[in-house]
Amino acid sequence: MLKKLLVSAVVSTLLSVSLHAQEMADADITVQPAAGGVYMLQGPGGNIGVLATEQGLLLVDDKFAPLAEKIEAAMKGIEDKALKYIINTHYHGDHTGSNQFFSHKAPIFAHENVRSRLSSKADHEVESLPVVTYKDGITIYLANEEIQLTHLPSGHTDGDTYVYFKKANVLHTGDLFFEIGFPYIDLESGGSVKGYLANVKYMLKNTPDDVVIIPGHGKLTDKSHMLAFATMMEFSINKVSAALAAGKSEQQILNEGMGEKYQHLSWEFITEEKWLKTLVADLK
Repeated sequence: MLKKLLVSAVVSTLLSVSLHAQEMADADITVQPAAGGVYMLQGPGGNIGVLATEQGLLLVDDKFAPLAEKIEAAMKGIEDKALKYIINTHYHGDHTGSNQFFSHKAPIFAHENVRSRLSSKADHEVESLPVVTYKDGITIYLANEEIQLTHLPSGHTDGDTYVYFKKANVLHTGDLFFEIGFPYIDLESGGSVKGYLANVKYMLKNTPDDVVIIPGHGKLTDKSHMLAFATMMEFSINKVSAALAAGKSEQQILNEGMGEKYQHLSWEFITEEKWLKTLVADLK
């Protein structure tokens, strides 16, 4: 019986890997203008930001490794210039997977915890690591654009950075904002539900009202949607906190759910159930 279970697990894993490889092979990288020479690239994994100038290109996040050449082709389609800088908004593989490919072309910038977490992986390559790190933030200048990198603590992970293109008035939030639905909060990597909400509020307060937003996942958007996202998060935290204070179990909280207003935010990676379990785990 044990042998059959092991064989089944191996077959399942191989099938999953095969399907993922096929997804990468079939994937397209689409390009959408944001504003002021900044573009959003979409495909499997986190959203990419690209700044295109006559002096070269700047890349924010780089998805999965098998997509590297497609990403490079998409960038050349925008502006056939040299890549000057790469920014990692955090360490997750759908945002840093092509680091090794692009590291031979430009230096990688990230919060110091991104380098620490990437280097702690048994299969990491030195070339995939950021070569410029910071504690609180850093500013990069390229052509006439000022790119402000700001670290916010204990949100999606413990190494999150949001990127603001000052002249273009474009904000790349990394995974500190999921336009697509409920957020993924990596509690095991220093993430925090309340910290995440605080970080969303910080971005809302410290960027212009008409800023164009590239979210970590989802469509190009604006502050009204980020504000609605913050409202949802606050409602979620208050609801689950009150339920826990009343002595309700996780199962009772799951049975009650989020209510009709927010059920539509359930998506393939973070379902309503997974979101509620994250809240319970962090707030109990």
